[in-house]
Amino acid sequence: MKFHFISSNASEAIKAKDEYVNLYKQTDPKTADIIIPIGGDGILLKSLHDFNQLNKPFFGINYGSVGFLMNSNINKNLEKLIKNSKSTDLKPLKMIAKDENDKIYDSIAYNEVSLMRQSHQASKFQIKINEIIRMNELICDGVLVSTSAGSTAYNLSAHGSILPLDSKLLALTPISAFRPRRWRGALLSEQNIIKINVLNYKDRKVSVTADNIEFRNIKEVTIQSSKDKNCKILFDNNHSIEDKILNEQFQF
Repeated sequence: MKFHFISSNASEAIKAKDEYVNLYKQTDPKTADIIIPIGGDGILLKSLHDFNQLNKPFFGINYGSVGFLMNSNINKNLEKLIKNSKSTDLKPLKMIAKDENDKIYDSIAYNEVSLMRQSHQASKFQIKINEIIRMNELICDGVLVSTSAGSTAYNLSAHGSILPLDSKLLALTPISAFRPRRWRGALLSEQNIIKINVLNYKDRKVSVTADNIEFRNIKEVTIQSSKDKNCKILFDNNHSIEDKILNEQFQF
């Protein structure tokens, strides 16, 4: 079995990568069987973006702070662990954004697409689902659309719902909503197309971020599930992501 190791910039992750390379050797990502990001969820997401076109499975090893999508650090028997691991498909979001000068940006996101205010003023959004206006004006710090895999990340911190991986749902969640104050968001079928218009975009600047890729001064964003660029994530058979998601819902 051939591995390509990549690490975050954290000193512990870099040291761990060197140790794994010494044990298992380093292989070019194009000829490797498995891509192994070492660090936290951030380096895994970056690796998904960098290498998704290679159609390789990913086995993340946690040397970060949370590492929800990562496996526990392993000292030996890496090959055996990977052979016995469970595979989970991640379906990303496709995002198309337009800025105030009508320049178009596109990206994918495996966790979430989030719109955030750029100034001290709250943002104002109009929300359309399948071209039907569902909310005329949402006043808040921001709003995000999360995949099921990303529902335990930023979405959970914003008090959004945790989604089982097989739910085929997206979470639409406000960030610090001011009006309507009691709106907690919505759960939507992944078949829906979500369009978010930025009201007063010239006066109240807004950025959009797809995972870790940011675009600024945005006036509208369209988000939907992507039909391609799926990635396979491998999890230790004793600690699957389904178990992690279930456990997360019973923590207080």
